[in-house]
This record gives sequence, structure tokens and C-alpha cells, in this order.
Amino acid sequence: MLYLTLGIITSVFAVVAFTVFALAIRQIVRTVGIGRPVEPERKGPFGQRLTMTLIEIVGHTRMLKRPWVGVAHWFVMVSFPLLVFTVIEAQGEVFDPHFHLPIIHDWTIYGLAIEIIAGASLVGILGLTGYRLISSPKRIGRQSRFMHSKHWTAYYVEAYIIGLLLAIFAIRGLKVASEDFPFPVWATPISHAVGAILPGDAAVAEPAIALVAAFKLIISYAFFVVLSVNLTMGVGWHRFLAPVNIYFKRKADGAPSHGAAKQMMDKSGVKPLDFEEADPDEDPFGAGKIEDFTWKGLLDFSSCTECGRCQSQCPAWNTGKPLSPKKVILDLQQHAYEKAPYLLKGITEETLAEKPDESHAGVDVLALLNKPLVGTEEEGGVIHPDELWSCTNCGACVEQCPVDIEHIDHILDMRRYQVMVESNFPSEANTLLKNLENKANPWGMAEDRRMDWIQELAEQENPVEVEVVDDKLSPDTEYLFWVGCAGALEDRAKKTTKAIAELLDIAGVKFAVLGGMEACTGDPARRLGMEYVFQMLAQQNVETLNEAGVTKIVASCPHCFNTLANEYPQLGGTYEVVHHSQLLAKLVDEGRLTPVRNVDENITYHDPCFLGRHNKVYTPPRDIMAKVPGVKTQEMHRHKERGFCCGAGGARMWMEERIGKRINTERVDEALTTNPDTVSTACPFCQVMLGDAINEKKSQGEAKESLEVVDVSQLLLRSVKGESPTEGEKEPAQA
Repeated sequence: MLYLTLGIITSVFAVVAFTVFALAIRQIVRTVGIGRPVEPERKGPFGQRLTMTLIEIVGHTRMLKRPWVGVAHWFVMVSFPLLVFTVIEAQGEVFDPHFHLPIIHDWTIYGLAIEIIAGASLVGILGLTGYRLISSPKRIGRQSRFMHSKHWTAYYVEAYIIGLLLAIFAIRGLKVASEDFPFPVWATPISHAVGAILPGDAAVAEPAIALVAAFKLIISYAFFVVLSVNLTMGVGWHRFLAPVNIYFKRKADGAPSHGAAKQMMDKSGVKPLDFEEADPDEDPFGAGKIEDFTWKGLLDFSSCTECGRCQSQCPAWNTGKPLSPKKVILDLQQHAYEKAPYLLKGITEETLAEKPDESHAGVDVLALLNKPLVGTEEEGGVIHPDELWSCTNCGACVEQCPVDIEHIDHILDMRRYQVMVESNFPSEANTLLKNLENKANPWGMAEDRRMDWIQELAEQENPVEVEVVDDKLSPDTEYLFWVGCAGALEDRAKKTTKAIAELLDIAGVKFAVLGGMEACTGDPARRLGMEYVFQMLAQQNVETLNEAGVTKIVASCPHCFNTLANEYPQLGGTYEVVHHSQLLAKLVDEGRLTPVRNVDENITYHDPCFLGRHNKVYTPPRDIMAKVPGVKTQEMHRHKERGFCCGAGGARMWMEERIGKRINTERVDEALTTNPDTVSTACPFCQVMLGDAINEKKSQGEAKESLEVVDVSQLLLRSVKGESPTEGEKEPAQA
């Protein structure tokens, strides 16, 4: 009677659980479906995307960025599909404790596989649970990557997995004790160890097996029920949604969604938005309401595991600002799942006006439908403006996310709506946009100032002649040198520009510049959210470059490099683009540049985000420093893919930083722990931001007066020319 009762109860549980789970999946699919269409490229090629998804999941390539956590999670993940066999077996054991799976029940390889997976998963989940407890926000506050996570859901999932794994070993142990276990000790040592302490009397063991099996089934079926009534329980749902989300990531080759900013698409989702033909009532100008995101965006929100890796790496969050990439995603998720049921029922402001007395279970549906995506507490916004405008677009969140959520794309979409529709953005950025529109550079300087550095090179002791493109590029010109606004107009960055030009001249590389014809690439406007100004500048530059016959470009600014290489092809400008560190490293390798003078300094290198994370250029700048005799390099704690932002990206270079610690100060504090004589980098924005922070440290007596920030090209030039630093640069540290 006991076995029949348990069998009926667990069978009913199974039917209910899988029914409500199927309905829950349907609701998630419908909720995601309220989003706009996605770009066609996300849907194929099928084989490449499927292979990429399997490699990323089975190889755990993103999770292993934190090695022990990745290994522990891998065993827990693998246990989910493999231990289904034990759940099926348990469904038979509630009816008959002697039930065995057909065919494989006595295969030693099967017994060994379950033993290894269950054992390793138990160790892994206990380790992960312990880590969560130790790293609780209650203990370490903002330093916890689990801040803003829903804690009960995580502990529930962990408790369920622990209960399931213990039940597996309990059943196996009871079978060992009652001598109804076909596997040898060497293959199942844990099960035999458990069996050694359990009763072997069949009158006790058999009902115990059925009861433990029932317990295992009930907690398993209850897990599906709990998921079904908590559609925003990302820590549980991600095991089903993450593979789908990974499959539809922006890049089919598996790379994170870095590099080019997401294009603005028209209402069809197929064609890029043409501002001359766009209809603001139909085409999305960014995201002003939850349904303005694509369905991939809504799938992103649904897939968040709440792990907090994005938050732990975010420069804004790490310097006391309100932006947490995780919180942004979770807030958008919550809003989507609150609003979607009413949208799916066709409820609008108009239908509510027609039936003002209709009850909606106490929910103010009109307020929910009109809730702004971005707004202060008084405005009832989902995302606070201080969160939105703190983002530097550094890409650390995208790099770390194990389920390939595209945080920057969603922040950028909300910025676009705020800038182009609401005209609501930080006041300082208004000056930036006016300067870009009127003078084609962020500082608002006259275009003829772009050639001042050329005159300075021509007047120095060893003059260098720089060719300026008049109409067409000379046939023997190898590279167009894209100087960039900072490189042409900012005094510190001009030193880098002149150093690059001298090095190219020494190496015999034939190059030319556009001079006054060069305009800002549009990166600051695009990252601010003003797509219209970006396209205006970009189309002007593409036309200039194409008419001049440019095919190969060397750029000194990583932001220009990223825009020219990854974004201009969207507008008909396809060129072979290299960063100056890549070209200079190549010239050194070829022997065309030979460092000869010792530079006896301790140097720490700062990775620019748009060179490193966004374009994976980590090695060339380090190779240059390695070839300069006398240089001793020491990495900062956060470097390469985990490098910490200088604070200039995402148009933040032109916005005041009023909340928390300045990002550039945080980065310089980290650099100072290496006791450097020099901080090197390969980006004019980084050079300015880090230089400002170092000057502040000097004024406070916290950094030595000789400490400076230099570009790797300046360092190389000093060694190649065999000269001491020029006036205005630092003297070498004395031994």
C-alpha cells in the first residue's frame, strides 16, 4: 500500500509540475515576443551558431574566467541532464524498491559516471553555497557581487541540488546495505561508504528506498513548480534560457558583443534606420518603453543568472556610483514581466479609458503602462538617470557575463531615446554636441588647428615632413595616419602624434594625413546616444576617405580605431585599420625600428578599454615595451580582459563625475601600488585621464614628482633615437 500511495502521489506531482512548467515556458516566450524584431544576422548560420553555443556551454569558456567557480559550476551543470536517469529510476523505485533501469542498470561505466558526477557536484554546490555565504552583502556590503541578487531564490536552488544529490547517495547506500547494488566498490566508493553505515535489513531498507525516492521526486517536481510561479527567477531559469540566449548573441563566432555599437534599426528590424526616411511614430529611436527593446533584449533580461560578475567588474559600481549592470538588467526584467501580461491582453491607455471601472487586482495598470524607462524616484522611472549616465561603455560587464547579456546595447538604446526624443541628458554633453556639429571636434577648435603639430614637427631640430592629402592619396603612400581630435588638438596627446610620425619616418613608412579634412569619427556622439550626429560625421569622413582612395589606416586613438574598423563598414567605409601599437610592434619585429637606448624604469601598462576588451589588442603594446632595453614592467592587479577603465569612454570624457570616487583616481591608486617610474598606455583619452589623476596625487604628495603618463610610442622613440626625454617630459629615474 505504501508503494502504491507514493507512486500515485509522485505521479500526480509530475503531471502538475510539467503542466505548469509548460505554461510558464509559453508565458516567457510570449513575454519575450513583445519585443521588436532582431537583425537577420542573429539567426544564422545555424551550424556555426550551434557549434559556438555547444562549445561555450560544454567548455564553460565564459565561466572559467573564475577558475574554481567555473569548475564547480561545470559539474553542477552537467549533473542536471545526466542525473535525470536517477530521477527516472526513482519514479520506478516508489512503486518497487527493486526497480532498475533497463539495459544500463548494471553497467559499471554507468555506475561510475553517476558516482563521479554526483560526488563532484555535491562538493561543487557546497563550495558555491559557502562562497555565497562568505561573500554575502550583509558581510561585505558593496564589495559583494551578490548585492541586488534575490537571495532566497539562490539558496533555494542550492538547497534543492544538495537535497537531490544526498538522496541519490542515500538510495545507493541503502541498496549497498541490502546487497541489491550491482556496481563494484572501486567504481562507487561513496555509495559503498554510505551503505556501510545504513541498515541492511530488507524490511527497513526497501520502504526507506521508496521514501527517499519519493522525497527526491517531490523536491524535483516542486522545483519546476517554483520556477513556474517565479518567471523572474533567473538563478533557476538560466539553465533553460541561457543556451538560447547564447545562440542568438550578436557575433556568431562566439566573441563577446564588443567593438561596434549596436546599429539603430527601423521598425522591421531588418534595415538600418535612415534618418531622412524614419518615422518617429513607427521606428524606434532607442528605447523609451520596454517593448522598444528587441526580443533578444527581453531574452537577455530573462536569462540573467544574478551572478554579479558584471557588477564586480564595473568601474562605476567600484567607485561608489549607483550603476550596477546587474541591477539595470534585473530592473528591466521585473518591469517587463509586470507589464507584458497587460500588453498581451491588448490593454492600452485607450481601452482603460473605455472601461474605467474594470478591476485589475489592485494594480494601477495605467501607471504601469506609462512608467518611464528612465526617470527619478519622483518620476517613477525603472532606471535612474544617474545609473544610465554613469556607464563608460568599457565592456567589462559584457566580457564577464557567462550568458552573453549585451548590457551596453541596452544602455545605449535607453540613452538614444533620452537624447534624441526627450532631449534629456547631462548639460555638459550639450556643449560636446554643439562642438561636434559646428566644428567637427569635441573641443570646438578651428579645423586649421589640426595641423599645428605638423608645423611643430617641421620646426624641430631634426625636422620631419608630413604629407597632407590634397585630393587623392599618393600611389606610393602605404598608410593614412588618422590623427584623431585628441591627437591633433590636445597638448599631451599631440606628443604621441609627433612620436608616431617620427617613428614612421625613421622606419621608412610612407604615410599621409588628412589635416583639416579630418573630422571627429563621431564616437563621442554615438556613445552618448546622439546617433544622428554620429551618422552625419561618419558619412562625411567615409566620403572623404573613399574619394581620397584610402585603403589602409593607422589610428592612434583606440576610439577612432574601433569606429573606423568596426562601425564605418556599416556606412560604406571598409578599410584595413591598425592601431599604432600594432604597426610599431610590427616595425620593431621587422628590424625597421631598433631600440638602442636603455630606459631604466619600472613601467606599468594601462589597457585602454577600446583597444583591449573591445578589440583584443593586448600584446603589441607590451611587445614594444619588452623590446626597449632596461625597461622593467609590472602588471597592475586588474589588467588585460579585466583591465579597469580610465573613466573617459561612453562620452564620459566630457561629463562631470560628481558621484563617488573618480574612476581615473581609482585606476591611478592601483597603478601606484606597482611603484612605477612611468605609467604607459596607448590611448590619448587614457593619457589625459590618468595624467590628471597623477597630477592631483602629486599635489597631495601621494606620487613622486617625476611620475608621468606616456604613450608606448613616446617610450619607443626615446630608445630608438638614443636620446634623453625631450623638454616637458620626465627625466629617467635615478638608480
